[in-house]
Amino acid sequence: MTLLIMAAGIGSRYGGVKQIDPVGQHGELIIDYTVYDAILAGFDRVIFVISKAIEKDFCEAVFDRIKSKIKAEYVFQNLDDVPAGFSVPESRVKPWGTGHASLAARKVIKEPFVVVNADEFYGRLAYQKMARFLQSLPTDSKGQYAFVTVKLENAVSEHGTVSRGICEIDKERNVTEINERLKVFKRGDRIGYTLDGTDFYPLRSDAEVNVNFAGFTPDVWPLLWQRFEKFIESKGANTDAEFGLPQSISALMRQQKIILKTLGTCDDWLSTTYKNDKSVIQDAIAEKVRRGEYPSPLWKTRPRRG
Repeated sequence: MTLLIMAAGIGSRYGGVKQIDPVGQHGELIIDYTVYDAILAGFDRVIFVISKAIEKDFCEAVFDRIKSKIKAEYVFQNLDDVPAGFSVPESRVKPWGTGHASLAARKVIKEPFVVVNADEFYGRLAYQKMARFLQSLPTDSKGQYAFVTVKLENAVSEHGTVSRGICEIDKERNVTEINERLKVFKRGDRIGYTLDGTDFYPLRSDAEVNVNFAGFTPDVWPLLWQRFEKFIESKGANTDAEFGLPQSISALMRQQKIILKTLGTCDDWLSTTYKNDKSVIQDAIAEKVRRGEYPSPLWKTRPRRG
């Protein structure tokens, strides 16, 4: 199994390259805990998706260390990685989105894999759940994918609005729809979203949301590329449009091309959308170290694979 870590985001709301901002007591990054937990769950390969602009910093801060712990490589998310016949608008600077970022690895991943964000801490149970799911699939499985989700009440920030994909789930735990809400925030003891900055539309606090923790088999690549081609045809001239992974998977569900399971929530999930979110993650990891869930320094002993 392969772990695909998306680390190409520019982190504009965070105020810097948050993927290489330390959160552990000995300079560990969120990525360190991600890889550590994945190794324990049985993953044996990691691929990073990065931008060319951060290659030097990324190798010095992350890759040169991680490659000694697990088989590792990195690929670039390039703006010009688009279907034949399409020209990238000259004014386009923003990456194409998480769906396009994952496609950067389509030529090197031929086995079951899980996609995660570099700036989000998911917790060990999430990797264990996903490993069991991927290992249970027949070798010729196609169109059977899965999410690990988070309850909405655990997926908002005290420091600003966030974007969240609200999952509709049937009795068999299949995801039937993902509704993207762009400006989700807390107002008092309620959670909701706004469209214009004024009106407030409440959401269920126990709703399950997608946090880009998804497990796939490699047959997803041609399906995603076909969706990207349609995206480029309809929205490629819009320099702000993003080809998101959740929206793409949701479209494939509506077309009945895939079945997407939710494996339940991971209550340990934490995110660094804003700079002030960092202290929450630091405190949570320090507590886990205190309870013996992680050694400190993290890599003082080699984790034993599950």
